[in-house]
Amino acid sequence: METVLERPTKREQKMASETVANFTSAISRRKSDNVNIRIHESEESFIIPRKALEFLSYILSIMAEGKAISLIPSESELSTQQAADMLNVSRPHIVKLLEQGVIPFKKAGSHRRILLEDLMKYAGLQKETRKKNLKFLSEQAQELNLGYE
Repeated sequence: METVLERPTKREQKMASETVANFTSAISRRKSDNVNIRIHESEESFIIPRKALEFLSYILSIMAEGKAISLIPSESELSTQQAADMLNVSRPHIVKLLEQGVIPFKKAGSHRRILLEDLMKYAGLQKETRKKNLKFLSEQAQELNLGYE
């Protein structure tokens, strides 16, 4: 199941931006695994896990940047189009990676399904590879004295 939140309005973006600093400060002062939350309007109080509060802080920071948010459970299976959208590549490129065995998948009828966990592993490896290559290129530029400082 996927929940897609719309891009925040300018008003929501401003509110999130003003709130996120206070939120982060409040989280850093809390050391327990649980947090007591009180809703001002209804006077209700309840306890939530600290991780949920940290996640809410992350959501607020993304909203402050004006970005849309998608929540996908980690056990989810993605279509090739969803995977392509997440990696910002074309669907045919994803299909090629699947058929080459670079990313594991299974078939549901004629449709390919990719575990989110497998896609994230691939994305992490790609990020590491890019980082190594960039480091190599910058070191090479320094050694060759190409004028970059």
